[in-house]
Amino acid sequence: MNDKQKILIVDDRVENLVALEKLLDYFDVEFVRAYSGNEALVNTLLHDFALAIIDIQMPEMDGYETVELMRQEEKTKLLPVIFVSAIYKDDFYIIKGIETGAYDFISKPIVPEILKGKVKVFLDMYSQKRELERMNAELKVAMNRAEMATQSKSLFLASMSHEIRTPLNGIIGMVNIMKYTELTKEQVEYLDIINISGNNLLTIINDILDFSKIESGQIDLENATFNIHKEIDDIVKLLSLKAKEKRLEMIVKIHHLVPEFIKGDSLRLKQIIINLVNNAIKFTPSGSITLQVNLFQSKNKKPDKRSNIVKLIFYVIDTGIGISEEGIGRLFKVFSQTKSSTSRIYGGTGLGLAISKNLSKIMHGEIGVESKEGVGSKFWFTAEFEKSKDVLKDIEENIEDDHKTNNVLNILLVEDNLINQKVAIFSLKKLGHHVDLAENGKIAFEKFKKNKYDLILMDVLMPVMDGVEATHKIREFENNTNAHKRIKIFAMTAMALKGEKEKLMAEGMDNYLSKPFKPEDLTKLLKSTSM
Repeated sequence: MNDKQKILIVDDRVENLVALEKLLDYFDVEFVRAYSGNEALVNTLLHDFALAIIDIQMPEMDGYETVELMRQEEKTKLLPVIFVSAIYKDDFYIIKGIETGAYDFISKPIVPEILKGKVKVFLDMYSQKRELERMNAELKVAMNRAEMATQSKSLFLASMSHEIRTPLNGIIGMVNIMKYTELTKEQVEYLDIINISGNNLLTIINDILDFSKIESGQIDLENATFNIHKEIDDIVKLLSLKAKEKRLEMIVKIHHLVPEFIKGDSLRLKQIIINLVNNAIKFTPSGSITLQVNLFQSKNKKPDKRSNIVKLIFYVIDTGIGISEEGIGRLFKVFSQTKSSTSRIYGGTGLGLAISKNLSKIMHGEIGVESKEGVGSKFWFTAEFEKSKDVLKDIEENIEDDHKTNNVLNILLVEDNLINQKVAIFSLKKLGHHVDLAENGKIAFEKFKKNKYDLILMDVLMPVMDGVEATHKIREFENNTNAHKRIKIFAMTAMALKGEKEKLMAEGMDNYLSKPFKPEDLTKLLKSTSM
């Protein structure tokens, strides 16, 4: 393969072409001759040129016309052209040549050093262009490989998530069922251990999935009004039991200027706070844990009272074992603990703080820590929220949601896993609903046609016919007949990656419940959708 750069030389006189080649034989290039403008145009279709040296005065088509036609083609629109002429030496012709599209203009007789200098510049530019194209091609290949790797990782995580969550749903679900049976004190203790272990495993799975979502930029924040005082109170109630077990005092301080109602993602906010407080409890053998919320005030800028944005700063202060300067440097990094012994003594994936850091960043904030070994730590993070303008309306909607009557529903449960069937049926019957069971999508479709249901809870991955295909058949049946009004179909799936809910809703489903679910998750889902 000939990798030499090519120069197109155009002149109607062969002796001029030979002279050009001899002048430029210093360069390791390939010359392609053309004796007319038409022949030059044909050659540009056949070859890629680094440069064209074109005589102006030629019969039939002169150099000006040749270059004008070149500039109309995509391939030669930017091809560097040097005009040469023995007749046209005035500024008028030189300017005309530049306006036509030439990069330079040399008058005959040609000064060899000048021509060589100009040609070298254009050959160097062409070399750089080809190198850039090569690098871009390699970059494109690397990006394609990275995208394929990301897709493979996402597929792997989705598959593993489903495979782990399915039996985990059975474990946690059966524990909840057994709590309603007669148990000895010893059995209650054993169940609590199983429940704690199951939820710890679920936390690890969620951490891995969360990190994967954040890493690929797939986290979308909700923007709903919430009462920050209530959310903080819920966190304290949730974690106070752990603190009491270690005889730690839980202290909460919310500055009076912090607005009661704000708009943002309360779940992600709670995720950060819970992670920090959990860590504080874990690494504090005695003393206290303080959760503090203040308005954030920059040292360099006063708060803008006209702004619709409120920035809050959260502190989690403990009297625990503290962190060394070296340990602080390792914090907030993926799979990192302050010491190798930390994970052995206290457990944990090392993902929590990395996730918290990224979530804070997504909320237009940052995170940090001040600590001293043997004294304690002070973790802090900031986050931005909107001031809620329609507080009364939001409160009324929340009250309305909380007081929705629990109408008895006739529900078709579509689930192939025997244990998951028992868990879902128990939870639904405990809520007072009637439940009919279908082991796969085909049976579900037949039952749907024969019976009247208020709601279908549809598993996604099933043998014979999966949940998506069953949903398509149900929607098609509804469209073709007036016998059935559009029924609500809620997906129940252990697939928990980003976009799963949107994908399933695009297939015709109305909502989504991720397994493993708690009874309160199911209650909340049924309340959130009017039947």
